[in-house]
Amino acid sequence: MLKKSIGQAHEKLVFNRRVRVLVEEIGAMLPADAQMLDIGTGDGQIAKMIGARQTGTTVQGIDIMLREKIHIPVTLFDGKTIPMQDNSVDVVTFVDVLHHTDEPQILISEAARVARKTVIIKDHLSENALDQATLRLMDWVGNAPHGVVLPYNYAPRADWDMWFNAAGLATDAFKTDIPLYPAPLSWVFGRKLHFIARLNPT
Repeated sequence: MLKKSIGQAHEKLVFNRRVRVLVEEIGAMLPADAQMLDIGTGDGQIAKMIGARQTGTTVQGIDIMLREKIHIPVTLFDGKTIPMQDNSVDVVTFVDVLHHTDEPQILISEAARVARKTVIIKDHLSENALDQATLRLMDWVGNAPHGVVLPYNYAPRADWDMWFNAAGLATDAFKTDIPLYPAPLSWVFGRKLHFIARLNPT
């Protein structure tokens, strides 16, 4: 009952605004007429909305499980190897997916392998104990009501840069001023805990 109530409050106060902001921010980074692959897409609704921000974009997704209702074509995969050929899509996106994995480097490298033009990642930055505690609370509120596995695997900027470099990706843009929350929530849950990075193959 508590989880259900928290989930309803989260959707009313945070989720709808979060979706709108992410669609605008990530959609603006997409090239036109692109083939987009969304990793960990869920039901694909957010990916579909992101793709609609640019003309001529086609969107498909992959996930470790299939939902009953999906908004884009979705293929099952093992969570590690993207079932596509090298350089087979223009853009690969991750929207709050990599901190749910044990080894982000594996999927970032796979994304670099299949992306012709760019990889776009939305995730979190954790530089200290306060960041870690805040992100754990946010993750629990947003995901526990839906039964999502929560490894709480957050990383500092230095680790992200290391993973990008190891995958052969150069950082073209790195935004931390993302208005996901209204004040006063932004004072606690914003404060550069979120980033969107656009990365290009080197």
